[in-house]
Amino acid sequence: MENSEGNSQKKTPSDFLKNVLGRPVDVKLNNGSEYRGVLACLDGFMNIAMEQTQEYINGQLKAQYGDCFIRGNNGILSLLL
Repeated sequence: MENSEGNSQKKTPSDFLKNVLGRPVDVKLNNGSEYRGVLACLDGFMNIAMEQTQEYINGQLKAQYGDCFIRGNNGILSLLL
């Protein structure tokens, strides 16, 4: 009899990132502004590309963008569940 746990594969960070592409995310920048959109791409430097992006400053919607690119060292990425 085989152990079912032995058949399961270990998940890698790359596997996790593949699962979150196309999902809503929230990126908070070091300057306090916030961007919400759909995660389109994320690279090894944590550079973030988003679609359908909304910019919030002090909790108020300030602008909407089709596409947005955020350099990885400028913010923190959170999933919106």
